Amino acid sequence: MENNIEHTILETKSLSIGYTSKKAETIIASNINLELKEGQLIGLVGANGIGKSTLLRTVTQVQPKLAGSLYLNNKPLEQYDNLELAQAMSLVLTEQIASKNLSVFELVALGRQPYTNWVGSLSETDISIINKAITQTNIEDLKHKRCFELSDGQLQKVMIARALAQDTDLIILDEPTSHLDMYHKAYILKLLQKLAKETGKTILFSSHEIDLAIQLCDTMIVMTKTEVVSNSPANLIKQGAFNNLFPSDLIVFDEVSGSFRVKK
Repeated sequence: MENNIEHTILETKSLSIGYTSKKAETIIASNINLELKEGQLIGLVGANGIGKSTLLRTVTQVQPKLAGSLYLNNKPLEQYDNLELAQAMSLVLTEQIASKNLSVFELVALGRQPYTNWVGSLSETDISIINKAITQTNIEDLKHKRCFELSDGQLQKVMIARALAQDTDLIILDEPTSHLDMYHKAYILKLLQKLAKETGKTILFSSHEIDLAIQLCDTMIVMTKTEVVSNSPANLIKQGAFNNLFPSDLIVFDEVSGSFRVKK
């Protein structure tokens, strides 16, 4: 009999996120309850400044949570040491890479750092995993190019390949389509959808491309000023979750087409 139980990769319980200072605690969002399932593409959306980056920074332990619990593969996140976390979760940021003089192969190979010995030597297994990641992201023709020679879209694919080479259950991407034209925005998100299905990895990304995310994601997380909700795009549309993302004086959500339009 086929087992259809989906394994939960990341779970939050009554999570509160924000900042603390000597004077006060600033809560960005609270009572966040999420379950990210194995092999899903999950889009995190919301208006500018709503707290998407704060949520991702908290989930990746870049900044501390204010309250609640975070579990990665059913283990409390705070119980992971740095090496264990690097073998379970990989991160793709929008920040510029330190050295664009690296070749594409060398940059993708950096994903193997959590597994290599202290001198960083690559084993045959490491090289095989690196080459597989390069193939999965369709960048074989770029393998020997230097990163400074690449377009923004090409470099983004290389960064995704590095995350694949890191071989983690969870891949998190912060705005992976920023600075890309419409074609390459769709290409990158379609690639992420394909990788989630083919590899069984859970892929979470934040984006302003809400229309594309609705079409391609298995699950979406919608952040507003009052709540954080998660469900399939179809169910979120039925619940009206997208209706109040933006001020209605200019932009409205069309539930029939599943997209935003300028109000006439």
